[in-house]
Amino acid sequence: MKLLLNFFMFFGAFFSLSNESFSLSNYQIKRFCAKEKRVSLCIKNLKEKRSDFQKGRLIEIPVTPYRR
Repeated sequence: MKLLLNFFMFFGAFFSLSNESFSLSNYQIKRFCAKEKRVSLCIKNLKEKRSDFQKGRLIEIPVTPYRR
């Protein structure tokens, strides 16, 4: 009985989570690019990537290392 309950809980959580993702807002883009040397170029590139992402095209996502 417990196995059956866990099975249904797993699939309930699995199907309730939707396959949606959200792009960055303008404020988040500006905050991210504030650390870059060429701020305007960074903002332009991220806005182009955002529009490509919203159109369904594949994009490269930059990964920045976490520093304390």
